[in-house]
Amino acid sequence: MIGTRSQLRAVAVIGLLCLGVSNVVAQGAINTLTAAQKKDGWRLLFDGKTTAGFRGYKTDTVPAAWHVVEGVLTKTVGTGDIVTKEVFQDFALQFDWKLATGGNSGVFYRANEEFDHIYWTGPEFQLLDDANAPDGKNRLTSAGSAYGLYAAPAGVVKAADQWNTSQIIVKGNHVEHWMNGQKLLEYELLSPDWEAKVKASKFGVWPKYGRLAKGIVGFQGDHNGALSLRNIMIREIK
Repeated sequence: MIGTRSQLRAVAVIGLLCLGVSNVVAQGAINTLTAAQKKDGWRLLFDGKTTAGFRGYKTDTVPAAWHVVEGVLTKTVGTGDIVTKEVFQDFALQFDWKLATGGNSGVFYRANEEFDHIYWTGPEFQLLDDANAPDGKNRLTSAGSAYGLYAAPAGVVKAADQWNTSQIIVKGNHVEHWMNGQKLLEYELLSPDWEAKVKASKFGVWPKYGRLAKGIVGFQGDHNGALSLRNIMIREIK
C-alpha cells in the first residue's frame, strides 16, 4: 500500500491526468490531439494513416496482417505482435480498442526483445470480449486485468464490436489500469505482494518479467479474431 504523502500526491495527479484525457478524446476527432493535449505533452503513436510508429517484435517490419483501414489500426487473423519503435520509462498510455466476438488480445509495457516472447518480460493489460472468450470466466484473465496477477472488476468492458477507451499509467514501480473512465486496479511492481503473485504464477520462471525500468510497448497479435485500435497516444511522465 502507498503510504507517504508524496506518493499519494503523485498517484492523485496521475489519476486526474488519466480522467482528463478520457474526456477530451471522447469529444474530439479520432487520431488527433487538441492544443491542450499537445501543451501537456501528449503525442500520437498512431497517425491514423500508417504503421510508421511501430515494427514487429524482433523485426523491423510490421507483419502484413496489420493494416490501416479508415483511421483504424487493425488485424483480423492471428499474426505477430507489433511494438513501439521507442522505449518508455514513466508514462500514461491511452488507446481505444474493440474486439470481435470471442476476441482476445493484450497490451504489454516495459518489455524488451531479449526472449522468444514479449510476455516473458512485459506485464500485460488484457484485452478481451469477456462475455464470449474463455479467459472471461476468470477475473484474473478478464478485460483490464494485469494478466494472471491482478483482477479487474466485471461489468466495465463493453460488448464485442464496441469501442472501449483504456489507460495504462506507469510511474516508478506504481502501475494503474483504467477503462472507460474507471480505475480497474493498481499495483506496485517488485512489492512483496507482487513478488508473491509472480512466484505463484506462470511468470515465476521468467527472471526478467516485470523487472525492467523501461521498455517497449507492444500490442498482441497472435490470437485469432479481429482487433481494432485507434487514438493511441502517450505522455511521458517526468
